[in-house]
Amino acid sequence: MSTLHSVILLSVVIAGGLNGVTPLCAGEQGRPAPVQQEENRLAESASPYLRSARFQAIDWHEYGEEAFALAKKLDLPILLDIGAIWCHWCHVMDEETYEDPEVAGLINKYFVAIKVDMDERPDIDRWYQTAVSTITGQGGWPLTAFLTPDGKVFFAGTYFPADDQLGLTGLKSLLPRIANYYREHKGEVLAQAEQHHQFALVQKDAGLRTGEPSPGLLDAIAGRITGEFDGDFGGFGTGAKFPSETGVEFALWRAFVNGDAGLQGLALKTLDAMTEGGIRDHIRGGFFRYTMDREWRVPHFEKMSYVNSGMLRNLVHAYAATGSEAYKEAAEETLDYINREASDSRFGGFYASQDADAGRGDDGDYYTWTAAEVDAALTSLEAGAIKYYYGIEAQGEMRHNPARNVLRISATPEDVAGELNIPVKEVYSVIDNGRRKLFESRNASPTPFVDRNKYSSQNGMMISAYLEAYKFLGRKDIMDDALKALDFLLMNSYRRGRGVFHTYYQTEARAPGFLDDNIQMSMACLNAYEVTGYRFYLGVAEDIMEFCLDNFWDNEGGGFFDTARARDNLARKSYEDVPTPAANAVAVMVLDRLYYMTREEEYRESSERTLRAFAGSAEASGHFASTYALALAYHINPPPHAVIIGKMDAPDTLLLLGSALAAYRPGKIVTLHDPTDVSELPYPASSDGTAVAYVCIPLSYCAPPTHEEARVAELLKTLGVE
Repeated sequence: MSTLHSVILLSVVIAGGLNGVTPLCAGEQGRPAPVQQEENRLAESASPYLRSARFQAIDWHEYGEEAFALAKKLDLPILLDIGAIWCHWCHVMDEETYEDPEVAGLINKYFVAIKVDMDERPDIDRWYQTAVSTITGQGGWPLTAFLTPDGKVFFAGTYFPADDQLGLTGLKSLLPRIANYYREHKGEVLAQAEQHHQFALVQKDAGLRTGEPSPGLLDAIAGRITGEFDGDFGGFGTGAKFPSETGVEFALWRAFVNGDAGLQGLALKTLDAMTEGGIRDHIRGGFFRYTMDREWRVPHFEKMSYVNSGMLRNLVHAYAATGSEAYKEAAEETLDYINREASDSRFGGFYASQDADAGRGDDGDYYTWTAAEVDAALTSLEAGAIKYYYGIEAQGEMRHNPARNVLRISATPEDVAGELNIPVKEVYSVIDNGRRKLFESRNASPTPFVDRNKYSSQNGMMISAYLEAYKFLGRKDIMDDALKALDFLLMNSYRRGRGVFHTYYQTEARAPGFLDDNIQMSMACLNAYEVTGYRFYLGVAEDIMEFCLDNFWDNEGGGFFDTARARDNLARKSYEDVPTPAANAVAVMVLDRLYYMTREEEYRESSERTLRAFAGSAEASGHFASTYALALAYHINPPPHAVIIGKMDAPDTLLLLGSALAAYRPGKIVTLHDPTDVSELPYPASSDGTAVAYVCIPLSYCAPPTHEEARVAELLKTLGVE
């Protein structure tokens, strides 16, 4: 949530009118109150956020024609709530506001109520965030909007308490005033709502400008990214800090290929700050969504699949680039967390998120510690080491309870050894034992809820991250988990010629997929093709991309719309990473990789047009255009492609493949081909049947063929490097 409270009406006229309106009374026109059942109609929803409201007395509807038809029939405004199961302030508003009987009665009488899960319907969330931000200047979750019966915003805010308090307007006083004003000044409300609707339509793609995807543009974006870097604490900006997966990836690419020491420092300082800071869960593993401060100290405690897949990718690449065991350790802890709590070990697939709260009234207590709690769980030596190492003091950081501490690495093992007068070698085992005991003590408590929806986009990102981890950590179990997840989703959430569904939940694939779902799953298939050589995965990647070109492509301006379901004026084209890697930019990388693998010109032409569609806007977006910058980098500086030809399971083939996969070179491509299936390749198989590798810079030149795994790795690391 970007702010706790933002109540701005569409015009001074409406604001002034509401200030003087007499509240509606029971005898005035309104909606008959429904007979409250044990559960409301949200009980059967696939969304855990919607199901969490199933016992509320509010007559909630899911977003759809039924709710809008009812609002039109009754001529009532709509109250729209958009939130998520992982969102702390959404829980607060549900528990303190929507569960208040008086608030529920007012909503049921004078509004049609609609509740939306932003994870389940990102298209709805994106549109109303845009519409609300054009009115209020900000958005966030929970998003609370009041709509005309045809869905246009006329009043908006974020969090509202039930009663007026601390300068915040409560819904008990606000709801009657809004309803009364709508009834008495409906013409003005409709006109203002339409005016702002049209303005929002213009604003949603107002910043898009075409341009030339040139090396100069790449340099300019790199300059912007460097300028936005927080040199004191890492990351970008000087306010709340979010991980930037592709900001780090772009910096690592630039450092490797161009020898940019400044961007190398940017990437590593950012990763060091996150792995040592409060955004990392130092007891259970994994990373939280963001921190509320620039120092990475105090997070919002929800854990998102897309955050942890991005961090996993960053960490294994930083480990491959530097050899630092600290990055490897953090990557393996993240894998342990995901395998233990955020994945389906039985069938395969990765879950969407883990809640910030362990229950009502929890505001980070599950993940934070008092000094007394540490003392009670550990021996005195363990407690002393843990408190010193993680900075646990009598005065912590949590505003609601200052005794609670967010764990962060605040000392080196050498510092701890000096403080406790014990050998450094002993410090490691003492800290490990202490962490294990703290983990076990929290396991006895109710753990935060896990959303077991398997969203295709998030699974695609995690599968790709797992396959990257397999390449550099050398653990076959990681690859097996990734392929198990991919095979499960292809069997259950993919239809040939129709792309992927948005989510899989309780034996059912639900909702046609968005661009992001299809693009990330196509990328995951290409990564699976790399590590296995199975052409099935390449065929699926092509089929999904063809579906995207047929159903999401903008024939006029190039690039892709975010949804194929609404070929109307609400569909958007986006290129910024907010918060996940931009689907249009990832699409460019998929298209270029498909071109290098298949030589189908359509793919290269489409990637070029997509880059052009946003080239005039990308520089101004700075680090939010990091994925675009990385896609542009790979497009104009094609990474090396290792083509390995050999019998699929032969030892010499597997040695070449393993060496190629384990070589660190950002963006590299590896493909494996059986000698009987090389008719379309410009490279011959060995005459004696031994495995051979060709390493080339696509569209440019090739090194002489080699049979040596060390040579393959060397070529991948050095070919085309300045």
